[in-house]
Amino acid sequence: MTPKKIKSALISVYHKEGLQPIVEELAKHHVKIFSTGGTQKFIEDLDIKVEAVENLTSYPSILDGRVKTLHPKVFGGILARREEAHLSQLTQYEIPEIDLVIVDLYPFEETVANTSDESTIIEKIDIGGISLIRAAAKNYKDVVVVASRNEYNTFLKIIQEKNGATDVEDRKELARLSFKESSNYDTAIYNYFNEGNDQQDYAFKQSIHRSTTLRYGENPHQVGVFYGDLSQMFDTLSGKALSYNNLVDVDAAVNLMAEFKDADPTFAILKHTNACGLATRNTIHEAWEAALAADNISAFGGILIANAPIDLATATAIDQIFYEVLIAPDFDADALTLLMKKKKRILLKIKDFHVNQTSFKSLLNGVIQQDTDLKIEQSDDLKVVTDTVPTTAQIRDLLFANKAVKHIKSNTIVLVKNQQMIAMGCGQTSRVDACKQAIAKAHQFGFDTTDAVMASDAFFPFPDCVEIAHKAGINAVIQPGGSIKDNLSVDYCNKNNVAMVMTGIRHFKH
Repeated sequence: MTPKKIKSALISVYHKEGLQPIVEELAKHHVKIFSTGGTQKFIEDLDIKVEAVENLTSYPSILDGRVKTLHPKVFGGILARREEAHLSQLTQYEIPEIDLVIVDLYPFEETVANTSDESTIIEKIDIGGISLIRAAAKNYKDVVVVASRNEYNTFLKIIQEKNGATDVEDRKELARLSFKESSNYDTAIYNYFNEGNDQQDYAFKQSIHRSTTLRYGENPHQVGVFYGDLSQMFDTLSGKALSYNNLVDVDAAVNLMAEFKDADPTFAILKHTNACGLATRNTIHEAWEAALAADNISAFGGILIANAPIDLATATAIDQIFYEVLIAPDFDADALTLLMKKKKRILLKIKDFHVNQTSFKSLLNGVIQQDTDLKIEQSDDLKVVTDTVPTTAQIRDLLFANKAVKHIKSNTIVLVKNQQMIAMGCGQTSRVDACKQAIAKAHQFGFDTTDAVMASDAFFPFPDCVEIAHKAGINAVIQPGGSIKDNLSVDYCNKNNVAMVMTGIRHFKH
């Protein structure tokens, strides 16, 4: 199909960066330009001829700018099909054809992020712009639309290469991108109004513009895409692109370390989203050594995360093993120089331990969504249910273990001693098996479980786990409680001088 020349354009944008070369290119092809307000002045300052939309409509901008382009003489020129029946009506009502619409939308999402003032937010709900985008995109066979500054360079290249013209494939692709823009905008507005909705008429709406195609999904035969902007959370300092599995593990690592972001130096090692090492110490180097000691086998190929800067001593120790990703708030210059020698190792400088307020996933023929488990118990939340009261040191370790157990796949048992996770049993169909696994693993890596503490992600329906733990020397337990047979575990603890606290909060993770 023959490219279609652009003879007239409507330009009205909020963001003017990158607009100048487009306007200059249009002027070179003698395109008649209509504009409004600040955009009109911007074009005039370039010494390019422009006609005010008010002259076309014979109406000024009214209602504090809420109504500028909403007029038949604007929309008629955009929506008219270039065929006899429509063109004759344009002639009858003296409406000019408009071949190009360049508009963008008020920055609604940015405004919501930066203020809670409702009146300011409401004024950033674009009416005219969104209507112009939809009208031009609907009529893509005759009209070209540019709905975002992200498409400025694409559009400029088209009209430069095609001598001020576009073909229908160009126009359809730009229409697709425009509906992408408008749908994202409407979703953001809906989600703002829906925040705090308690009417139970929920609708699942998510829209994320930015995407990255991954090498593959969970396995090489699966396609994988990440939707989002990782640069908001991390500076990538070195290494290959993150894979699908890397991203899943990095998410788990950040969620775990968010619990310790204000703690003393803490290091965690994760494998397949589960922590296989976790420790808090006086220095980050000591924390690394303690975390690694819990399971130096599973650490191979793992995801490493710290809540404090990585110094040279720590980097030297880390550099002795193979890992996929290392995340930290900062890296000393000499540490970074050393770590970057291994080109494929991914080094991420974390800006924010961000945890989403809600989480969702697809299943069956729909999607399930829930509030993220953001609850973590403090010492005041613990209810001592045994005659034996835990010591201050035990409470410290119990709270540490409870943070760890929250982030490991159910059924889960975690053993902690001196702010070091010495073992965990995870993903077991039986809590008894998880308990046995944790104890066996602790012994396998040379730990004495005497005087360790135990955490469970859910209640004990029977006293078997408590009995197994006690026989291994464990003398303090934290669990949610809530079983109709809680008394059986409590009675066993009382008979054997084991301290038990209940939190009332279950931390299943599937």
